[in-house]
Amino acid sequence: MRVIAHLKGYLRAHSVPVEFCFHPERDQVSSTATDDVRNIVYFDLETMRAADEVGGWKHIDKMGMSIGVTYSTGNGEYSIYQESEVNDLIEELQRADLVVGFNHIRFDYEVLHGYTPLDLRQLPSLDLMVDLQQKLSHRLKLDSIANATFGAEKIADGLQALKWYKQGKILEIAEYCCYDVKITKMVHEFGAKNGCVFYNNRFGKVLNVDVDWSTA
Repeated sequence: MRVIAHLKGYLRAHSVPVEFCFHPERDQVSSTATDDVRNIVYFDLETMRAADEVGGWKHIDKMGMSIGVTYSTGNGEYSIYQESEVNDLIEELQRADLVVGFNHIRFDYEVLHGYTPLDLRQLPSLDLMVDLQQKLSHRLKLDSIANATFGAEKIADGLQALKWYKQGKILEIAEYCCYDVKITKMVHEFGAKNGCVFYNNRFGKVLNVDVDWSTA
C-alpha cells in the first residue's frame, strides 16, 4: 500500500501534458480527439530475473514478475501489482476491450504465462512495437519514439530494474514501470489521433511513420 501511495504522488509530480511536448514545427498535426468509450488497458511489467538466469530467452516464463502496472481508460486510474497480486493483474487484462503495450505479446505475456495456463495471446491486443516493426521492417525502441514525438525520455531500463529488484528497491521499479505505461499511452493516443508517430533513426534523424490505431 505504501508503494501505491507513493506512486500516486509520483504521477502527479511527473505529469507531462502532451501539448507541452509537441515540437513547434509539428503544430499542424491534427489534435482532434475522438471519444473512446472502450476500456483500453495500457500494460507493462518488470521481471525478477534476467534471461541468462533462467537458461535463455526460451524460458521467459521463468523470469518472474517483480512489478506490473496498468492504466485503464475505463476507470481512469493506474494500478500497481506485485507478484502476490499477479492473478488480479491477469483478471484486469481479461476484462479489457483492448490491451496496449510495447513488446508485451512476445515478452510480458510470456512472463505471465509462468503464472497461468491461459493463453494471453488470445486477448484483444495492440502491440505497438510489433505494429511498427511490420511497417518499417525493423524494431524501434519506445525511447526513440517518445523522444522524437514528445521530447520525453525513459527514466531507466530493464537492466536497471533488475538491479533495483536485487537491491529491494520496489518503489523505484514501480515508478519506472508506471512511467513506461504512461509513455506507451501517450504514444498510442498520439498515433490514434494524428495517424502517425515520430522516431529517431540510427543516425539521429527524426522520421515519421503512418499508423492506423484509431480503430485498433
